[in-house]
Amino acid sequence: MRSDRITQGINAAPQRALLHALGLTDKELGKPLIGIVSSYNEIVPGHMNIDKIVEAVRQGVLQAGGIPFVFPAIAVCDGIAMGHEGMKYSLVTRELIADSTEAMAAAHPFDGLVMVPNCDKNVPGLLMAAARINIPAVFVSGGPMLAGRMRKGRISYSTVSEAVSQFKTGKIDRDTLSGYEHAACPTCGSCSGMFTANSMNCLTEVLGMALQGNGTVPAVFSERLRLAKETGMQIMEMVRNNRIPRDIMTREAFCNALTIDMALGCSTNSVLHLPAIAYECNVSLDLDVVNEISEKTPNLCHLAPAGEHYIEDLYEAGGIYAVMNEIHKLQLLHAESLFCNGKTLGENIQGHVVQDYDIIRSVEKPYSRQGGIAVLKGNLAPEGCVVKRSAVAENMMHHTGPARVYDREEEALEAIYNGAMKEGDIVVIRFEGPKGGPGMREMLNPTSAIMGSGLGDSVALITDGRFSGATRGAAIGHVSPEAAAGGAIALVEEGDLIEIDIPGHRIELLVTEEELQRRKAAWRPKQRELKRGYLQRYAKSVTSGGRGAVLE
Repeated sequence: MRSDRITQGINAAPQRALLHALGLTDKELGKPLIGIVSSYNEIVPGHMNIDKIVEAVRQGVLQAGGIPFVFPAIAVCDGIAMGHEGMKYSLVTRELIADSTEAMAAAHPFDGLVMVPNCDKNVPGLLMAAARINIPAVFVSGGPMLAGRMRKGRISYSTVSEAVSQFKTGKIDRDTLSGYEHAACPTCGSCSGMFTANSMNCLTEVLGMALQGNGTVPAVFSERLRLAKETGMQIMEMVRNNRIPRDIMTREAFCNALTIDMALGCSTNSVLHLPAIAYECNVSLDLDVVNEISEKTPNLCHLAPAGEHYIEDLYEAGGIYAVMNEIHKLQLLHAESLFCNGKTLGENIQGHVVQDYDIIRSVEKPYSRQGGIAVLKGNLAPEGCVVKRSAVAENMMHHTGPARVYDREEEALEAIYNGAMKEGDIVVIRFEGPKGGPGMREMLNPTSAIMGSGLGDSVALITDGRFSGATRGAAIGHVSPEAAAGGAIALVEEGDLIEIDIPGHRIELLVTEEELQRRKAAWRPKQRELKRGYLQRYAKSVTSGGRGAVLE
């Protein structure tokens, strides 16, 4: 076992002395040592229950004959960080989480790891760490929040974001806004729609790194605790068989994840995170494969914010295994891909049929014949940009309009709230990319302001930043190269016409090549003043959103 170097033999006596200080007996030191990475904290609603999940995992490990050790991972709540400088610290935690977990697992040679994340960057960060460390590892999340209820309807965090703009434009009163605020997030868990956290937790099932139900069993259900115990037992079986992440997360597994991503209509952030995880697995996953898979994968689900269904509905309709089983009717999945339980994808999904075709549509009657995400390319984004087309109004699939240009999110948001946008406009927010932000902030507030102002069917937004999974509308992000790297988005001027063709996967700045070259020659890098610290170091080594914003 990997832990033998600190538990066995004469040379390990000093390490054993320290392990005895933890209260471990000689008999226990002959058993596998299992690290449990806990993302528990008291500021993130999706993580406030993780202490209970971790305890259940510990029980499972002990019952199966292992010795559990809990150590922490940080977590940022994107919703709380939204709309201010704190959002610059969200994406960058993905690398901190991966790095710190790698350090802990290398310094204390565990035989296996159970990862317990939930929100946003914890899932991809810990998947990156699992691939990098490459010892047996399995995931169980804190689970999704139940939807809020108000006036006999269901709402979520994104409802409140849009309600702010509705209040500012006089569409609702303060009492209604307060009602949304108090009803939207009724339980612990990751926010209740197909936002980034739930997208990644669902895709962890598809990658084979978590047991069935990881993405959809609600946080407040006791089934979540049973799943955690089973996960603790599962890691022991994986240790015995040396079933490691890179044997599970192959190129075929990532293609499966992208396929189900398209079927579910996941957050555009999944296209940022999957290439970064693949990078740690030594698997190449470029943006071109996204369109290739999307073009042949039907979109079967319209979960909030794209529709009126929530993760709890997906759970009741059969969950991720039912979606995989339905999609597999088209032979679009690699059925031989290995899962953490030692079975193949094909074996695991057998018999898991859809329980409600209103929530998970059949492949014969999908919402659309193409997947929920599209990558666009053109002179404005030669390396690509991403849009969640399943959440775009039909009339905005093709759109040409004048650019309204802003160099910071706050400037654009103020203009939207002040009524500066007109039907047909295209809001351009730049210098918010991985390097330029730095940190690639999410633009939920501007998109929510557009929707709340009643302009969602007529105004688009383009940015080198990214979007919350709660975003809906013609929101196009991850424009690469970004403005700070001299990309074409830095050359856009007020009033320039931009053409968006989502079905054609094109995005074009409608100026001549000669004019673009003239602007390029006159352009000078824009310098943001950075305090010393992590953001400064991050900005120096981060790559573009088109490459997953990995560090080099």
